[in-house]
Amino acid sequence: MSGFAHPEYLVETEWLAQHLDDPDVLVFDCTTHLIPDPKITYQVKPGREDFEQGHIPGAQFVDMLRDVSDTSQSLRFMRQSPEQFAGAMRRFGVNSRTRVITYSTANVWWATRLWFLLHEFGHDNAAVLNGGWQKWQGEGHPVEKGPARSRPAGDFTVRQVRNLMVGRDDVLRAIGDGAVCTLNALQPQQHTGSGGNSYGRPGRIAGSVNLPAAHLLDPESNTFLPAEELRKRFESVGAMDRQVINYCGGGIAASADALALIMLGHRDVKLYDASLSEWAKDPALPMETG
Repeated sequence: MSGFAHPEYLVETEWLAQHLDDPDVLVFDCTTHLIPDPKITYQVKPGREDFEQGHIPGAQFVDMLRDVSDTSQSLRFMRQSPEQFAGAMRRFGVNSRTRVITYSTANVWWATRLWFLLHEFGHDNAAVLNGGWQKWQGEGHPVEKGPARSRPAGDFTVRQVRNLMVGRDDVLRAIGDGAVCTLNALQPQQHTGSGGNSYGRPGRIAGSVNLPAAHLLDPESNTFLPAEELRKRFESVGAMDRQVINYCGGGIAASADALALIMLGHRDVKLYDASLSEWAKDPALPMETG
């Protein structure tokens, strides 16, 4: 973890294996599956079945769509109010002193999304499990089956709101502004509009650059790349010396780019929460392809 300004936002499997019985450590399985559906872009399937077939002992399962998103909004996975988020964390047993560890059996960005929400609401005692379920299981660490064990309610409160989420007007103002880097975390073919899942009009927000969330990870170990390599990749798209607005399809994959930037010490990292789920559907908002 050398080279990171904030290595504490990742935790290694060996550390977690040694702290499973610590009452102040709470593990969240954030697994979510997006199943392509041309009519509505995708169906959301929470990974509860995966969880009950095998999870890190003592972990809680969080439904990312219903438990920690504002279900009153038409767009999915939108940030809750501080009061809603605090209530969700208390129901899961999170206290002010709890060390929260997030992981996913699918893509890492479900775990980074929950981490980003905790960061947004001032709970810095949280980390993503480096390598996730794939590394945990591959190393032969203990596995538990069945539903989550019940936990007493916690006393979590939101002591700070960082306001790291931005809206369409902020993104619109950033177009053509050399002081802002608008960064797309989707796959290259989605960025160019040549393939992959589309959220309405194909392509990217006008003027944005591309560093896919998947390109932040070692494909063999599923762990984040070394700090030096991550820094090179962000520098190559001009993201290290300007404010960065991260986006993707719905504010999920973009949270992995945001975490990596924050770990590297970047001090001005934002996330466009509605992302292309909003932008691509509005013909008045400029997009590019190619």
